[in-house]
Amino acid sequence: MTRITTFYPRRGRVSGRHEDALTRLWPTYGVTIADPYPPLDPADLFGRSAPLVLEIGSGMGDATVAMAAADPGRDYLAVEVFPPGLGNLLAVVEERGLTNVRVAQGDALHLLRHMIAPDSLAAVHVYFPDPWPKARHHKRRLIQPDNVALIRSRLAVGGILHCATDWADYAEQMAEVLAAADGLANLHDGFAPRPAHRPVTKFEQRGVAAGRHIFDLLHRRTH
Repeated sequence: MTRITTFYPRRGRVSGRHEDALTRLWPTYGVTIADPYPPLDPADLFGRSAPLVLEIGSGMGDATVAMAAADPGRDYLAVEVFPPGLGNLLAVVEERGLTNVRVAQGDALHLLRHMIAPDSLAAVHVYFPDPWPKARHHKRRLIQPDNVALIRSRLAVGGILHCATDWADYAEQMAEVLAAADGLANLHDGFAPRPAHRPVTKFEQRGVAAGRHIFDLLHRRTH
């Protein structure tokens, strides 16, 4: 069965700086999401045992770097398909001397389904996923019942799913899907106040400048 992709495979020029970072740092910091999908061993990947946060769609890595730097007790695995974003994140991780960030290239759903063990994640962040604004493309949106059930199964009990978007109709869909999901409890009555721990990125700033409201949803796995 052909699976529906939830991201648009963008192309972009990889600068010399980013290409250099990808070439030099990928063997140490990189995870390739591809068949035969070897199981991920976080302790081996990070060289320690610590709570693991999965960042789905890390873009240029601004939020990942800021959160990881402020949260050294947890490890961050950032998933992205856009090579310039991966290269930039790796370059900044090296510049900042961060040891608790790794990057993965490919489909986050394949990573979750085949490589990450059940009940193993402290948190999953889905910040500003592709909104697929046209109605005929809504089936490609990441926050769908089956995908949320998969994410929930990989969270440890007590783990947090944090979603954010600047598209109002997607926010409403997210709220409906998450409210109906078994084993997830909303930490707020509806949308959450903007959490202080989520950094303001350039992407978010552009959304605000365009007049769009930012919506956050935080849910905890209960069982």
